[in-house]
Amino acid sequence: MDLMLLTQNSTPIFKYIVKLLGLIMNGIFEFLNLIGIPNIGLSIILFTIVIYLLLMPLTIKQQRFSKLSARMNPELQEVQAKYKGKQDQASMMAMNMETKAIYAKYGVSPSGSCLQLLIQMPILLALYRVIYAMPAYVTKIGEAFGVLADKIMQTANGVEEVRALSSAVYFTKNFDINVRNAIIDTLNKTSSLDMTALAEKFGLSDLTYNGSLILTNGSEKGLIDVYNNFLGLNIGNSPMDTMKTAFAAGNYLLLAGAIAIPILAAVTQWLNYKLMPQAATSDDRKKKQQPANDTAEAMQQSMKMMNTLMPIMSAWFCLTLPAGMGLYWVIGAVVRSIQQVAINKHIDNMDIDAEIEKNVEKYKEKMKKQGIDPAKLQAAARTNTKNLSSKAAYQNTGVKRPAKTEEEKAEDIKKATEYYNKNAKPGSLAAKANMVKQYNEKN
Repeated sequence: MDLMLLTQNSTPIFKYIVKLLGLIMNGIFEFLNLIGIPNIGLSIILFTIVIYLLLMPLTIKQQRFSKLSARMNPELQEVQAKYKGKQDQASMMAMNMETKAIYAKYGVSPSGSCLQLLIQMPILLALYRVIYAMPAYVTKIGEAFGVLADKIMQTANGVEEVRALSSAVYFTKNFDINVRNAIIDTLNKTSSLDMTALAEKFGLSDLTYNGSLILTNGSEKGLIDVYNNFLGLNIGNSPMDTMKTAFAAGNYLLLAGAIAIPILAAVTQWLNYKLMPQAATSDDRKKKQQPANDTAEAMQQSMKMMNTLMPIMSAWFCLTLPAGMGLYWVIGAVVRSIQQVAINKHIDNMDIDAEIEKNVEKYKEKMKKQGIDPAKLQAAARTNTKNLSSKAAYQNTGVKRPAKTEEEKAEDIKKATEYYNKNAKPGSLAAKANMVKQYNEKN
């Protein structure tokens, strides 16, 4: 049974992902405890590295798509510019045909990295849940807090006082569902100063778990502080709370450590952005005389603004959340940066032209299996482009095309039908494509 209600979710798939990651976190903590260093900070670091390594194949596919997009987008924009303002069925089919051919040429799907993101997102959210509610999944931490919760429940007005405290850190409604779990969750998010006050009020200082003090008493460190201590910082406290305590005590080394977490979070997020493959900007397109695309340009500007704001947001979150979350944020960004450098080096060493040639051959084979002749489709696209140009020329000069007689139209239909029946199965995609081709050529 879960120790905490916080991590339970009504969505079955997400709930199971969280539980699976919780088992991994518990295994890491148990291993560290076995070798004599039961530390939550170190557990978070190892846990984050393990999860990102497991996600490495998806990350490579996602970043490969981003890298290829920088080279592919100008070609897509050329196709969009060529058919700009053309809403007829033939033009739309021709544009889709050329667009698919470009995606196939670079060996990527039109959906891009969406699938990889959809798979990664619930995993990363579950990872956040596990770190945010460690007592729910790490047995020893949960049981240590459980001893404190039992004592509070046995004390007069103990539940009511912790419920009042929980209004600042947790949802008080969970006290009506499972009091013990709600108390554990509240204690997990209580700062060191508040915990000291609770220990004095409810007599928690002498409580032990497996023969060791749970809370620090005088010079003897308690298990909770041992678990939470990471390079002198209590990662159960927020950097903001630590900064206030350190400044009041004149402990400037501790103050510097607390300030470092949000700063590192911002810097590593910014570094991530700089290492990501960037799409061509408007200045790049001008230099290369590439066609502009208003939608792509707007998206690029939005992404640029978002990537400017993200480091600032990261710094603020890591300043106010428990330092353990900030540590996860920083380590995750560092791991992503290392992965990005390795992926960039791998992709830069790829022979893109040879890769494109292989992808083109694969695309042609795929089309042939579907009964479609790629050469004829390309010819149809070129013919359609000529027809579009010819039509535009007629419109610009004010000269109308000569109308065909009924006999000429009937003959065109007959020829198109013969070609249609000869080269493809009636009703197939190839048949429809050939009919469009014939119609374009004759009209």
